[in-house]
Amino acid sequence: MEATSSRDIDVQVFSAYAGRVSKSWLRMVASQALGSEDRDESSGVSLVIADDETLRGLNLEYRGLDEVTDVLAFSLEEAGGDHPEEEFPANPDETSHMGEIVISYPQAKRQAREAKKPLKAELALLVVHGVLHLLGYDHAEPQEERVMWARQDGVLANVPLK
Repeated sequence: MEATSSRDIDVQVFSAYAGRVSKSWLRMVASQALGSEDRDESSGVSLVIADDETLRGLNLEYRGLDEVTDVLAFSLEEAGGDHPEEEFPANPDETSHMGEIVISYPQAKRQAREAKKPLKAELALLVVHGVLHLLGYDHAEPQEERVMWARQDGVLANVPLK
């Protein structure tokens, strides 16, 4: 799978991790995950590589869990919920922004070490996992988990780790 150039994937990396991970590689991984679905090729996401404190704060604020987590996905497509009139009208010439994915670099590093796998493999997993959540996948129920994990494995099989 090739990255699609029309996708708008904004990548921000906290300065503490700026030299440790390639924005272009992260963008390519997110693009491959987005491209795994038959979706509008102008779909875009924001991806943030952050620290433990940021993820802990977001996890507490939005999920009520006072703990560090590896990845959080915030969908903008669900923002209007039961009130579609509250959503901004879309400009057909603009990218459809699906949401934001926030990943804890230190947590990813710990998980990679524990799993005895390269950090890039763990980061790829977290990026793909976050994108799949934005695409509507979930893993709360066993059947949902099987479907999401299979989709995740399929995308990851095509992600270069070098």
